Amino acid sequence: MPSSDPAALAVSIVVPVRNEAENVAPLIAEITAALDGRWVYEIIYVNDGSTDATAERLDAIMKQRDNVRQIAHAASAGQSAAVRSGVRAARGAIVATLDGDGQNNPAFLPDLIAAIENASSRVGLAAGQRVGRKDTGFKKLQSRIANGVRNAILRDGTRDTGCGLKAFPREVFLAMPYFDGLHRFLPALVRREGYAIAYVDVIDRPRHSGVSNYGFFDRVWIGIMDLAGVWWLIRRKKPTPVATEVQ
Repeated sequence: MPSSDPAALAVSIVVPVRNEAENVAPLIAEITAALDGRWVYEIIYVNDGSTDATAERLDAIMKQRDNVRQIAHAASAGQSAAVRSGVRAARGAIVATLDGDGQNNPAFLPDLIAAIENASSRVGLAAGQRVGRKDTGFKKLQSRIANGVRNAILRDGTRDTGCGLKAFPREVFLAMPYFDGLHRFLPALVRREGYAIAYVDVIDRPRHSGVSNYGFFDRVWIGIMDLAGVWWLIRRKKPTPVATEVQ
C-alpha cells in the first residue's frame, strides 16, 4: 500500500542492483502485487554504480509511484555496502531484502515479513532457504561447499545463507558490526547477539535477463578471511551488561 507519509510506513523493501535495467520494472510490479493492501511500505533500490540504464528505468517508475526510492552509489561498492545503504535509508521498522535479478520471487516477501511481525522480540531474522535452485551445477556445488564449511565453523544452523530473501527489524541489522561480506553471515551474527532465526522455504527461479553481478563467495580468499573474522567476532562476544541510570 503506497504512502507518502513516512510516519505511516511499516515495511521497507531494499533491493541492491548493479546493471539490472531490464529487471527493474518486472520486479517492482511483482513486489507491488505481493504487498499492496497488506502493509504500508516503500521500495528502496540501491543503485550500486550501474553503468547501464538502471537509473533511468528507476527514475521513470518513481514518477509513477511515490513509494519507490533510489539510493545511488557513485561507484560499485559491493552487495553488502548496497544493502547497508538501503537499510540506513529505510523508514520502516521492518526491512526485507531481495536480489534485483528476479531470481528471488517477491511472492515470498509476505511470509518473511509476517515471520518478523508476528514473532517475539527475540526473533532477529527471517531467512529464505532456497529449494529447487536454478543456478548452474558449478554454482550450486560452490554454494554447497561454502555453506558446509561456514556451518561447520560457525555452527549457525542455516542451510543457505546465500538467499537474498530476508527480513529483519531495522534496529537489529544496524546493531551488527559492519564489514564487506556482512550479508553472507547474517544468521551467525544475529545468533551472536542472542536472537533466534525463523526459516522460510522459498522457490528459486531463473533470473529474468542479464548476467550475475554479485555472487556467493566468488572471491574465495576474501570469503575465507571473512569467515575467520566472523569466527573471531563470535569467540570474542561477551554478555551485554544491564545498564541502569542512577538518579
